Amino acid sequence: MRRTKEEAEQTKLEILSSATKLFSDKGVAKTTLDEIATAAGVTRGAIYWHFKNKTEIFDALHEQLHRPLLDMIMQDLEKNHPEPLTQLKDLCVKLLLDLEENEQKRRSLCLFIMKCDYADELAPYKEKHRAKKQENMKLFCKYFEKAKKQGKLPHHADPSLLTLSLNCYLKGIIFEYFDNPDGFDMRKQAPVLMEVFFNPLNLIEPIQ
Repeated sequence: MRRTKEEAEQTKLEILSSATKLFSDKGVAKTTLDEIATAAGVTRGAIYWHFKNKTEIFDALHEQLHRPLLDMIMQDLEKNHPEPLTQLKDLCVKLLLDLEENEQKRRSLCLFIMKCDYADELAPYKEKHRAKKQENMKLFCKYFEKAKKQGKLPHHADPSLLTLSLNCYLKGIIFEYFDNPDGFDMRKQAPVLMEVFFNPLNLIEPIQ
């Protein structure tokens, strides 16, 4: 029974991996379940064992991308780290490095950031996925809140605004990386890029 469960999970992962590539290359609307099955080397029935339809696969890809991040941040926040900003900086570096090293994650993120307009059959998932993003943003904000409480940030620093700024900064790096991956050496550049963001935080001036 254990082996059967493992094989079923592997089949599911193969379906998701194949769907990610097809959705990215052709778009969700123009991709068929038969094409996903062929690419994954499984039957159409195997797909229906795991997913009701194509849009459920799409939603599962988003969950596969965001759930590990959510769990990782929650576990990280439970640590009694003396320097929350350093802790957050290290987490951001890890996320960028993982993006380069994990092909499935890279393809999925590229799909959702650059190739998905949530039109037609995907429209019902737009708010659901936006809510998950906000959930992650709130967790990122906790690092800045902890830092401010510990006196690691100026009293006038706004954790919500800093979270938004970090999100924009990371998204800009990711956009540039997807646009020109050969122009990046993420292992060398990710730590430097995050230093550029985090080092000046103690110089923040009040917003008038």
